[in-house]
Amino acid sequence: MASHVLVPLDGSPLADDALAHALDTFDCPVTVLNVVTPLDEGMSEGGILDTDESREDAARDRAETLIERARRQAEAVDRDLDTVVETGDPAETILEYVDDHDVDHVVMGGHGGAKSDLASRLLGTVATVVVGEAPVTVTVVR
Repeated sequence: MASHVLVPLDGSPLADDALAHALDTFDCPVTVLNVVTPLDEGMSEGGILDTDESREDAARDRAETLIERARRQAEAVDRDLDTVVETGDPAETILEYVDDHDVDHVVMGGHGGAKSDLASRLLGTVATVVVGEAPVTVTVVR
């Protein structure tokens, strides 16, 4: 049985399902992690979008909204939840968190939605990397 479960949150319905699964299945500490991805020239349609403070502030506000929603979800089933917001590449940040915090199980949403939806494809990519590289068991909720 797991002793520390990590649930990466990205705001997708599957991430919410992953959290519900983790809270229902594991009787151990659960940590939710939201990774704020900094926008740089490599991610912005050839540098068309400028990086700016307002875009970064909006991403941080969204992260806090996701974390608060997760807290309410845990409270509804009378569970405590640890919460973390990090900045970086989502897959790398998740893997680093696993290594640095004695996580022994990851529960995350897989991709969903239309294949043309960029966010869905990125989430699928993150899940694929984490499944392939994590040194612990990963459960992908679909």
